[in-house]
Amino acid sequence: MCSLRLTLCAGAVVAAACTPLAYAADAGVSVTPTSPAPGSDIQLRATGCTGAAGTAKSAAFVADAQLTGQGSGVLVGETRVPTSLTPGTYDIKVSCDGNDGKAKGTVTVVPQGGARTSVPASPVAPVHAGGGGTAHFASVDARATGPGTKQAVIGLVLASVAAVAVAVRSTRRGRDSRD
Repeated sequence: MCSLRLTLCAGAVVAAACTPLAYAADAGVSVTPTSPAPGSDIQLRATGCTGAAGTAKSAAFVADAQLTGQGSGVLVGETRVPTSLTPGTYDIKVSCDGNDGKAKGTVTVVPQGGARTSVPASPVAPVHAGGGGTAHFASVDARATGPGTKQAVIGLVLASVAAVAVAVRSTRRGRDSRD
């Protein structure tokens, strides 16, 4: 029993000692799409800021990106790459918590049409996300895929069975109340 306690305590000490190092090394900026073309909208995600707001600055941005968050150490925002920007790699610096350069990163701008991302700039078809599965119905003509003769016959049979069941039950209740 003593060795089990010793093992658990040693594990807790090691976990506590390593946690601050992992968190401190996680300060950085990620960009989506990873390699935008000039004129692209980009999303930024900065980690390592404990405040609720910050600013990302780069020569690759039309304007400084205002970042917001919930104080969880992650700030998000968006901006645009200028259409006249020369392709290349540009530094990104985030100021937050009263410190300039709190988080850093880079963005690699690629020539127009040469973006190295698998995500299209905008949807080209209905997106199957949310809406309770209605995206399929937005992409097909409802009149062309409505119920056919088979479904109509099944519906009529079910309605008839329900009507007979109600009539039989009503007749039995009428007889039971007279007795």
